[in-house]
Amino acid sequence: MRSLTVTLMIVLAALAACSSPEPAQMVPEPGVSQQLAQTRASAVTDVSYDLHFRIPESQNQSVTGRVLIEFTLLDADRSLVIDFRAPPDHIHQVFLNGQSAEYSTPQDHIVIAAEHLSVGPVSVEIDFQSTDNALNRQPDFLYTLFVPDNASTAFPVFEQPDIKARYRLSLSVPDDWQALANGQLLRRQPDSDRNNADRLEFAVTQPLSSYLFAFAAGQFQTETAVRNGREMTMYHRETDADSVARNRDAIFDLHVTALDWLEDYTAIDYPFDKFDFFAIPAFQFGGMEHPGAIWYRAESLFLDPGASRNRELGRASLIAHETAHMWFGDLVTMRWFNDVWMKEVFANFLAAKIAGPAFPELDLDLRFYQAHHPTAYAVDRTAGANPIRQPLDNLRDAGSLYGAIIYQKAPVVMNQLELLLGENALRDGLQRYLSDYAFSNADWQDLINILDANTDRDLSAWSHAWVDQPGRPRVQGIWQQSALEIVQRDDDQQRDLLWAQPMSVLVSQNEQLRSYELELSERNAFIDMVDQSRPDFVLVGVDGVSYARFEMDESGRQVLLTAIHGFESALHRAVAWQQLWEDVLEDRLAPEQLLQALLVGLQQERAPLMAQQMMGLLRNIWWRYIPEAARQRQATELEQVLWNAMQQAAASGDKGAYFDTLVNVTVSRNGVQRLYELWSGDSSIEGLPLQEQQFITLAEELALRDRPDAGRIMDEQQSRITNPDRLARFQFVRVAFEGSANERGAMFRSFADVQNRQRESWVLDAARAIHHPLRAEQSLSLILPGLEMLEDIQQTGDIFFPLRWLHAILDGHRSPQAATVVEQFIAANGDMSPKLMGKLLQAADGLLRVADSD
Repeated sequence: MRSLTVTLMIVLAALAACSSPEPAQMVPEPGVSQQLAQTRASAVTDVSYDLHFRIPESQNQSVTGRVLIEFTLLDADRSLVIDFRAPPDHIHQVFLNGQSAEYSTPQDHIVIAAEHLSVGPVSVEIDFQSTDNALNRQPDFLYTLFVPDNASTAFPVFEQPDIKARYRLSLSVPDDWQALANGQLLRRQPDSDRNNADRLEFAVTQPLSSYLFAFAAGQFQTETAVRNGREMTMYHRETDADSVARNRDAIFDLHVTALDWLEDYTAIDYPFDKFDFFAIPAFQFGGMEHPGAIWYRAESLFLDPGASRNRELGRASLIAHETAHMWFGDLVTMRWFNDVWMKEVFANFLAAKIAGPAFPELDLDLRFYQAHHPTAYAVDRTAGANPIRQPLDNLRDAGSLYGAIIYQKAPVVMNQLELLLGENALRDGLQRYLSDYAFSNADWQDLINILDANTDRDLSAWSHAWVDQPGRPRVQGIWQQSALEIVQRDDDQQRDLLWAQPMSVLVSQNEQLRSYELELSERNAFIDMVDQSRPDFVLVGVDGVSYARFEMDESGRQVLLTAIHGFESALHRAVAWQQLWEDVLEDRLAPEQLLQALLVGLQQERAPLMAQQMMGLLRNIWWRYIPEAARQRQATELEQVLWNAMQQAAASGDKGAYFDTLVNVTVSRNGVQRLYELWSGDSSIEGLPLQEQQFITLAEELALRDRPDAGRIMDEQQSRITNPDRLARFQFVRVAFEGSANERGAMFRSFADVQNRQRESWVLDAARAIHHPLRAEQSLSLILPGLEMLEDIQQTGDIFFPLRWLHAILDGHRSPQAATVVEQFIAANGDMSPKLMGKLLQAADGLLRVADSD
């Protein structure tokens, strides 16, 4: 494809231009370089922090603090470098071993010269002012979020994962606030240095990496429960008492189920002192695994009464994921963030094992495939594809390592490793890994060495293909008279990589289906066929475990478009729909054909997980591949199919999934009026009682359709909202939904100021509305300003923000003009960080493909 080829050539030239080595520097470079981290880890040990923060009630006043860092210095020949990403005037005093110290402040650091140091016990005490970068301050609460390298924006610290330390924390907070942290609250008493404030002191933690240290303070409510002798406290800000009561027991039960399972699997008791968590409104992530103080997105825990079983499984999986991190990531932590994927792969891999058994009616193999393969493919097919394990020269770039490859592809690879070794062998190896490196650090090679000792497989070669290299193989079944040849090839002909993996093949001959199993470890493999006739189609990869771009010939593709509805196996249908979607992306299948097949399928599909996958594809095709005029012609049929399916669905959760898609895609005049009647209460959906958030969504979607009464609708909806956090979010984003083009443009450009990007999830909601497909023409001129903010967003935002920002501003566009803006930006920014450029290529892939196919 023209656009993709041009873009790839631009990027390769840019990477070549920026590959020359940097000259050696006399002072530490900004961020934490790998060289600094390695040098420091060999010189500093037995680290502890005694930290105190003074948190004012007013958001406009600064947070200040004091830290006493105590450690043993093993090498006094080099300067001592402490990380502090704040202006020099935020450093008030520095004491070395109790004496006022001389120091310098190169960017991001406090440096004490070697001439002032000696081997042995050392203490450094610093009075400081925190920046707000990682404090997530709101009018009546705050929470820290230090992953991967943001602790140093709040206090002076050795910011690297392999210098674990014990933390003793105290907080001075308004006396009507509560607080939680990694350690148990030991005492609370009036603060003698402040009026109307209390001092809270917390127990010393076990050794933690700096990104795992956390605290939150504010006006919270609490729920405490005891399960199997474990006391747990949930902190939250949910004002809907019915929602809390409805979800409370399930939330606690899911946590204790995960804890019990992990203790059994790892043969290690829960390794930390307490287990509390905080449900944060509009939290940036799904969750964050601080030991003793897990953060969750509140919306993921407090489900509506009509939540589907799939959403309930999603909540269970999230809780299991964060709980698994207590062992994988917290107890044993990667040495350097190039192995951040290790903690995520085991959390996701084990979460599937933990959460699944509680949902016996769901097809868990299907759920695993749907939760991992399509999202990973969406990255691996792009020019910005990255390997699971990536090099990392400086910790300030660690956020760019996160994404679908470590969260979705890596669990697929781990699943294959378990099949390769055997379930017991993998479990035994992981138990030894955790035991050998408890409260310490390890890397991927350490684990491979443990696993390699108990297998005759060449795990190093296997790891090279699956972990160290980007992309996926192309695999196709080719009919060879009486046999079927399964062939794999590498799109990168110079690399010519081989991926060893087992797979299943579904063959249709004379409308009869047969499955065959094989191990594809070489360039090709042959299957002896029972039937000697030419296949109607060959569908490779139907096991839901194998991972590739599975190809099909044109005649087989056309047969599959109708045959897919008759597959008994939901997993087979899921794989087939994904392969047809890949064909649309590669211009081998007309999007209109797939849309019609999906509409037929939705009228027959009875498996909720399958219906949700199909509706996801439908939304992508509808907004990305169907021109506006064609949408208007087909809207009535599409909306009626979804409405009928919603009415026929038995469970309220299943109805909710159809409702969400219907609200998203409705564009016909009658359809929009029907949405208005649902919002106004003039009509309702039997079996689906709408909740506050659904009414908010209806109001916003109606405003996007440019109804003349949009202002009145938004005013009335604002008056209806009872939860203060949801109200604050609505007030922030409403201009993006109902404002004029000029007002929306001004709002979008205001995001160039980091102070206007503090609530990232709100900013993303606003950006998506501004760049909605219905407003793509009006927002075309805003693409370039949005791209120009990217590097600053990476430096100031949380780990997922850059990629989500790119999707927010690009996913609503499909025009060649929009694609040209992106290509010109890439050409003009050859010096951009390769990892950040990769994120741009990932996010732009859909736009470049559709613009090229028009």
